[in-house]
Amino acid sequence: MAKPATELTRTLNATMLWGLGVGYVISGMYFGWNLGLEKGGTLGLGIATIFIIIMYLCFTFSYTELACSIPKAGGVFDYAERAFGKNVGFIAGMAQNIEFIFAPPAIAFAIGAYFNLFFPGIPILAIAIFAYVIFTGLNIYGVKAAATFELLVTILAVGELLLFAGVSLPSFKMENLTRNALPNGYTGILASVPFAIWFFLGIEGVANVAEETINPQRTILKGFGFAILTLVVLCILTFTSSVGVGGWEAIVYTKDGTPSDSPLPLALGQIVAGNNFLYHLLITVGLLGLVASFHGIILAAGRSSFEFGRVKMAPALLGRIHPRFRTPANALLGNMVLGIIALLTGKTGDIIILSVFGALTLYIISMLAILRLRKKEPGLTRPFRVPLYPATPIVALVIAVLAFAAMTRYYSNLALIYGGILLLAFILFKIMPTNKTV
Repeated sequence: MAKPATELTRTLNATMLWGLGVGYVISGMYFGWNLGLEKGGTLGLGIATIFIIIMYLCFTFSYTELACSIPKAGGVFDYAERAFGKNVGFIAGMAQNIEFIFAPPAIAFAIGAYFNLFFPGIPILAIAIFAYVIFTGLNIYGVKAAATFELLVTILAVGELLLFAGVSLPSFKMENLTRNALPNGYTGILASVPFAIWFFLGIEGVANVAEETINPQRTILKGFGFAILTLVVLCILTFTSSVGVGGWEAIVYTKDGTPSDSPLPLALGQIVAGNNFLYHLLITVGLLGLVASFHGIILAAGRSSFEFGRVKMAPALLGRIHPRFRTPANALLGNMVLGIIALLTGKTGDIIILSVFGALTLYIISMLAILRLRKKEPGLTRPFRVPLYPATPIVALVIAVLAFAAMTRYYSNLALIYGGILLLAFILFKIMPTNKTV
């Protein structure tokens, strides 16, 4: 019997979920986070990162309860709609879409920049667009093939970070961590918040493949839990080993004094010569971290947009499954078009900030949803219950709210743009309902 055109196939196991969870995030270890050092120094970014780690630990285990109880492709959209109704569900889903659609263009640009180092004759933008086409095609071909590829490149990327730490830690000096540790005072802590979040942005994408997971109630817990623990260890190792070899300025500024979003090559340059075999090996393998996150977030974004279309909060065409590959091909192609448009703006830094605004909105609404559902539906089957409830989701909620407020204070123009996108989408949702067939 043929499956309905809106039904996904369960093929993912816990190991694949670990690969997806780590893969979504791991590019954050390779680029971008070091720009927070310019804002807050070692101490400022370090304090911000400690609070963000606490937030993500509390959020991840709270989100796991929701994902195991309501294993659907929409993630926070499905949880928020069940807890608060369609209006809040729409806002949560749009925030998730903004996060997942705006993060890949920034990563694609970084992929283009990496390739451009080896092939300077090929424009960065051309490489980035080519990457979009290739990895969107792989996701359309099949989720099991996509997840298997993600697992492979994630294992290699994790191994590269461990190798980097092994090479750099022998040159670690404590004075490099303490020198000029708070250049802009304590306000630098707040300004560096989005860069601390960039270390972990996207881990929640695991929930969006819950509908394609074998025995989701058990598998999600294993995949999600081991993924966040892996990422916390990698974050601490990468932060301390990078800064420890030459101070934070050495992994923020290039020789000509311009900010760089490539901290690992700059750190390695303090230890080995640029023509050293090990240097080239680490830089080449480091590209896999970018590929893992780019590919993984494209996968999660496709499921988020697919669910929006399936429940008719976006054009129903997005909620259709490819008849042969059983993947959300229309949603993946639509996201690719939007991502390439964002890429063409050239505003990668701003795109990252917009993505973080979307992520924080998702975290806030999902933590409110778990608190609401515990009261509204006490009989809901919960194969996994978050430890130390209600303290765990409340801690995540408070830190997320404070982080959102800090970002609004320091990036007010982008906050207005983000709010404008949400408002415009909500108005269109209310005046042009999409619950008609197409």
